[in-house]
Amino acid sequence: MTTILDFDVPFDGTVLKADHYVGAGGNPILYLHGAGGSTRRGHHLLRNALQQRGVGSVGFDAIGHGDTGGTLAQSSVASRTRQAQAVMAAQALPEPLVVLGSSMGAYNAIRLTQQHRVDALILMVPGVYTPEAYEVPFGPEFSAVIRRERSWSDSDAWDILSRFEGRLLVIHAEHDAVIPLEISERLVAAATRAESRQLHIVRGAEHNRLWSLLEETPAEFDAAIDLVVGVVNGGRQ
Repeated sequence: MTTILDFDVPFDGTVLKADHYVGAGGNPILYLHGAGGSTRRGHHLLRNALQQRGVGSVGFDAIGHGDTGGTLAQSSVASRTRQAQAVMAAQALPEPLVVLGSSMGAYNAIRLTQQHRVDALILMVPGVYTPEAYEVPFGPEFSAVIRRERSWSDSDAWDILSRFEGRLLVIHAEHDAVIPLEISERLVAAATRAESRQLHIVRGAEHNRLWSLLEETPAEFDAAIDLVVGVVNGGRQ
């Protein structure tokens, strides 16, 4: 039976809309969506498949997205990290955590490892950012910073991951027009102290069409889900 529980989290004068896909056991994944038009509901395909394998997840719509609403100018990449921490506190998620971040959410996931114990880190089509952009409110100034040629190359993500000791899985879309393969490769290469690290490239996939593409080939979809579950559960599926 599928159980999805909605809940609200007060944050900085607004209310974050969130939900919990209840799993059969263990600590649920903290699930962080990306930028643009991304929302927690847009990740139902993956979250539902994980739930069917007993892996629950807690997700929320960041300020400026989905049911939470508001304007992006009220937020920043740093604020999204703090929003995630507010959701963690509201649900009393125990550490060590399992964190899955997609696109911009991948950078928030990496940042969380600085302040929290994280056993498993799953980064999908991962975006990373220069520290200069971290606290800048979303809008023209933020866009100007990140649109500089290879602005991501001086990201602190590499250094942060060099201290990560848990399990790392990076999932890259072969035809991603947003995230260069170099970013995914460097993230894996940086995690020299990780318990395990793996780069999985989904052939034929695009930045916003990865799981829906895999779904067209059930065997490949199931294999990818099994890969994620294995990382979450420390090798146990």
